[in-house]
Amino acid sequence: MKQSSPQKPTASELEILRVLWTRGPSTVREVHDALGEKKDIGYTSVLKFLQIMTAKGTVRRDETQRAHVYEACLPAEQTKRQLASDMLQRVFEGSASQLMMHALAGTKTSREEMDELRRLLNEHERNRRS
Repeated sequence: MKQSSPQKPTASELEILRVLWTRGPSTVREVHDALGEKKDIGYTSVLKFLQIMTAKGTVRRDETQRAHVYEACLPAEQTKRQLASDMLQRVFEGSASQLMMHALAGTKTSREEMDELRRLLNEHERNRRS
């Protein structure tokens, strides 16, 4: 039974989704090969993850071809937005400023990223006034 909204992906499932978002619809072999460039993971493990993700509603499987082709059900931005919103509520009690302070404290942020953050904050503030 397919759910109306997919369950949140695990870290391993997110790695698979990144491959599908980058490559587009892909076979298990293609996903396995792409993941194999970064980590040692077996073909059957990738297949099992894709089967679980299909059951969860995170990916859909096209069975019309000889090799089943999988694709992400939701675009990357929508999934990332849902995960960020969930983390904001669960970890930071809805405080965007706390999230940003912790995110910036934990990494070295480039000048370009800081400029982009300022631009996004200014744009967000202008949109709220409209």
